[in-house]
Amino acid sequence: MNITHDEHAIQQILQQARVIAVVGHSNRPDRDSYRVAHYLRAQGYAVYPVNPQYSEIDGVPCYADLAAVPAPIDIVNVFRRAEHFPPVVEEAVRVGAKMVWGQFTVTHPHAVTLAEAAHLPIVMDRCIKIEHARLAR
Repeated sequence: MNITHDEHAIQQILQQARVIAVVGHSNRPDRDSYRVAHYLRAQGYAVYPVNPQYSEIDGVPCYADLAAVPAPIDIVNVFRRAEHFPPVVEEAVRVGAKMVWGQFTVTHPHAVTLAEAAHLPIVMDRCIKIEHARLAR
């Protein structure tokens, strides 16, 4: 279900989640994915970087795909171009993630179709860091 505009549902998910996989996590501190992951760790989430280009980021193991993440995933946070969003949603469904979150500009109608068919909540075109700071109290 598309919960992009359901602030109550977003707030509940952010409060209940413990594990976040960041797909497209960069190793560069000037990149949004790096800063957002750093913020989420500081808020107490277990954050797993997912990017096949790296074996680790800041001493934290980096995983090639969601299937390699060694913990059940509550939120798949996506920092990939919109055309790559549907395959990430398919992978999130396969690994049993509880929701998928597309950062700013990460939107795709087929991603919504896939998520809804799997009864997987999806958020698009919103920053998880901004929404957490605003809603998760």
